[in-house]
Amino acid sequence: MKPMVDLHHRRHTVVGPSVLAVLVLLAGSLFVDLLSGSVLTAQGADGHYSGKQGQIIVVKVPTDDATARVQGKFLGRSVNFFLETRLDEPKGFVGLLGIDLQDEPGTHELAVEMKTGDQHRAVTYTVTIVKEKFHVEHLTLPKDKVDLDDKAVARWKAEQEQVKTSLATDSQAKLWQPGFVEPVNGRRTGIFGSVRIMNGQPRNPHNGEDISAPLGADVLATNDGIVRLTVEHFFSGKGIFVDHGLGFYSMYFHLSEVLVKDGEPVKGGQIVGKVGATGRATGPHLHWGVKLNGARVNPYALLDLPFKGSVQSAAPVSVTDPGSSMAAPAP
Repeated sequence: MKPMVDLHHRRHTVVGPSVLAVLVLLAGSLFVDLLSGSVLTAQGADGHYSGKQGQIIVVKVPTDDATARVQGKFLGRSVNFFLETRLDEPKGFVGLLGIDLQDEPGTHELAVEMKTGDQHRAVTYTVTIVKEKFHVEHLTLPKDKVDLDDKAVARWKAEQEQVKTSLATDSQAKLWQPGFVEPVNGRRTGIFGSVRIMNGQPRNPHNGEDISAPLGADVLATNDGIVRLTVEHFFSGKGIFVDHGLGFYSMYFHLSEVLVKDGEPVKGGQIVGKVGATGRATGPHLHWGVKLNGARVNPYALLDLPFKGSVQSAAPVSVTDPGSSMAAPAP
């Protein structure tokens, strides 16, 4: 799904003398504020973006200053920006804004601050979040995989804390390159955002995509990055977390084999593991997930980004025994 961009159109209005006088006074006030080092920016004055839950929006901040530091804030989450280097694009900075699958629909503000030395400039955009209609999925599992005992709950909580601690500090450089790779080619059996009813009990929405593939099929890294964490967890089985820089992570779960180590650099398209059915799974498949600045987004949205390379998909595989995903992140 491609990012949607709707720039505001400015309207020109003829004003009377009394209104003009007020505008002059306001301009004088703004001039004083500028001299004191602060900047007043009307809400959403610099443009408007919109996208659905789970989507990625490409936000562009134009500037000729390549030395600026640019940081955004959206719904309490930090949004990291990087310098635009594509020759056919205007100069400025680019940020990937992830809309979480459970972000509240409506209009919100993206506040961006640009710093150069002791100079600050505020830029604001409005972002309209459109509600996505997610699939409802009914699953039947063994009772011990749904209703966990105290020992299993304690293990799950410890695993969540391990992931939180390991991913607490984002790499400050952009590690990924143009051209995102589908990690394995197969039938999608667990759709992103699906509301899962397990044994009649509602569970957390599915925060990734499940791709059915034969046991032992190659799993490729979706882009360049650093392996931040390898795990063997109760729900997700053997898994890999890859840090692509600036708050962008990809995840690969239910693997039969992990072929990389913590701290190892990887390239897009590199084989990092093998398809398996470890953890909570009833058949071989890959759970592919993406977090962007803390937002859970649809990993297939990566393939729609306007950063194209030579490879966009994994090599096709023959699927003879489709698996089902049983990878809800919480009991």
